[in-house]
Amino acid sequence: MTLLARSAARLALATLILPAALFAQDHPAHRPPAVPLFANDPFFSVWSMSDKLTDTVTRHWTEAPQPMTGLARIDGHVYRWMGPAGRRRSPSSDDAMQQVSLEVTPLHSRYRFAAAGIELRVSFFTPLFPSDLDVLSRPVSYLTWQAVSTDGHKHDVQLLLDVDPVMAVNDASEQVTWSRSHTHGLTVLSVGSRDQNYLNRSGDRVRADWGYFHLAVPDGGPDGEMAKTELSSDALRQFVTNGHLDDADELAMPKPAGSSAGGAAHLAVEIPLGSVGTQPVTRHVIAAYTETYAIEYLGRRLREYWQRNGMTESDMLGLAETQLPSLEAKADAFDREEIAAMRKLGGDDYAYLTSLVFRQTIAAHKLVADVDGTPMFFSKENDSNGCIDTVDVTYPSSPFFLLFSPTLLEAQLEPLMRYAAMDRWKFPFAPHDLGTYPLANGQVYGGGERNEDDQMPVEESGNLLIMIDALGRAQGNYSFAKKYMPQLTRWADFLAAKGLDPDNQLSTDDFAGHLAHNTNLSIKAIEALGAFVQIAKAVGDPALAAKYQRIVEPMPAQWQKMADDGDHFRLAFDQPNTWSQKYNLVWDDLLDLHLFPASVAKKDWAFYSTKMQPYGLPLDERKNFTKLDWEVWTATLGNEVQSADLIHRLIVWADASTSRVPTTDWYNTDDGKQRGFQARSVVGGVFIKALADPAIVKEFRAK
Repeated sequence: MTLLARSAARLALATLILPAALFAQDHPAHRPPAVPLFANDPFFSVWSMSDKLTDTVTRHWTEAPQPMTGLARIDGHVYRWMGPAGRRRSPSSDDAMQQVSLEVTPLHSRYRFAAAGIELRVSFFTPLFPSDLDVLSRPVSYLTWQAVSTDGHKHDVQLLLDVDPVMAVNDASEQVTWSRSHTHGLTVLSVGSRDQNYLNRSGDRVRADWGYFHLAVPDGGPDGEMAKTELSSDALRQFVTNGHLDDADELAMPKPAGSSAGGAAHLAVEIPLGSVGTQPVTRHVIAAYTETYAIEYLGRRLREYWQRNGMTESDMLGLAETQLPSLEAKADAFDREEIAAMRKLGGDDYAYLTSLVFRQTIAAHKLVADVDGTPMFFSKENDSNGCIDTVDVTYPSSPFFLLFSPTLLEAQLEPLMRYAAMDRWKFPFAPHDLGTYPLANGQVYGGGERNEDDQMPVEESGNLLIMIDALGRAQGNYSFAKKYMPQLTRWADFLAAKGLDPDNQLSTDDFAGHLAHNTNLSIKAIEALGAFVQIAKAVGDPALAAKYQRIVEPMPAQWQKMADDGDHFRLAFDQPNTWSQKYNLVWDDLLDLHLFPASVAKKDWAFYSTKMQPYGLPLDERKNFTKLDWEVWTATLGNEVQSADLIHRLIVWADASTSRVPTTDWYNTDDGKQRGFQARSVVGGVFIKALADPAIVKEFRAK
């Protein structure tokens, strides 16, 4: 859904970075909680967390500053188009260009600015095509500018981009070095930590301090005029004072990344646009962050997927440069088609919501290759505990991958299932995680591999059975399930014994605490057993399927009797006068299980309508907080009017929330404030409404 204001829409031009057919729609503008700029993976993830790109410094998803400053010199006067006032040592004016509009689409964040007769269009583009693993795995984003005169006169325009070296470290006190090189028609400015201690840290709110941030600048320009580059802490002052860079790199290194004047070099590029008239002038740069070793899995260090056949950083950047026109064309088409499909299904609200979270869903993962080239796609449990490949993070995000790329869902499940098949995993239920990102060396949550304390036995066992059945249906074969039937059967046995009426334990909503006799968790177990029946049939074991069909068949009726509370169903079997969202019921239709009568969802939804808050539906009766992903799962269980009403409340919340972070999934439904969690992949769960539409599934799986 377009975010352009009506006035900006009337100005839309059919150009490289703003194709009119997609963006000149007459819809009111939205205000994202945060805007993805370079959103590639958990370590290369830069955002704007304010209304305007000139209001605050750009930040990593963890909110640590990773400042990028953008200036435009128009007829000798300097304006800001990115970064706040006071970030350069200069007595000159700190005028900000007027931000005319902002639009977030699945693969682009597009700004329009105006000043002194010039319109400057700024596009941040990350080619996260779910079905193209080679392109998706490149740690590359593009920044494109387009300037055009709006007053009929020509104007002399130069642009400056300045990137702070803290982009390449966890802490500003760390020593960095920098360099320049030339390859494939690109001048490449690079910065990284002095020590390059690969995979030396793990945790939640941390950043990589190994690898290198690169700013790649193409040769050439208008009338053959080359961009100027400089490695200097003084570039901003030079541009403001002299109108150009001095072509004098800092040579004394290493220095602390956060050192002030005369300290560590910034990566700066001056781009002369020349005399800009009514014909748009377009330029771009490439931003990349290469890690060399990105993940440690069961003791072995793995490289990024694009490196699996020995591709060098130089060749990767060269390929990224030559493919930009085709990637942009492909991305524009993808944006148009995704937005149109989501709008047709759920109106403007759903189209906007899915655009808002698209890149965030993928960027909370890292795609690497195992030693045999097998793709492995590791999630990071951002801003909750930093775990890697967490099952109950994969589960809520799975609708996104089932819709756009079942291969990527398999790439998340493969490392987890290999681990679960090892002798070291001794429990009768499924594991929770593989460690703490980026070290996937074994479960750390709860009792880890030591004991059953604070595990999620029903939760994770149910999640994996449901996802593996859904994966088999999406791929048209059950070869993945067949590899791991001993584990799947063991978990089905566990759920048959423990799933209908769960003991006191945690579920994925662990922030709400332990709960015994959890009715929603019971639904998950029942759906998972139904999924296992389908798995057993598909792998050619009809006797096993028949056995579990007999087990699961009476469970839904038993559930209804135990959970019934008159006009709704309970939070827990033993707690009358309570209620909760029964979001796990969504798989009953999605997997064609049809274990529960439609009256169950209909009855609960009539009750939900009495519990709505301004910003959504509480998770249950205990607190006013909710989960964004589960709300859309619940909305999918309602009728068209109920679904539209709940999703609209989510849009009102996203526009109004004072929590300016990459979209949180845990917030208060009364005041809209974030309770915790941000930048997590679980927001991919909002695509479950699309996954439930056969026409949309057919359209996007064919791409």
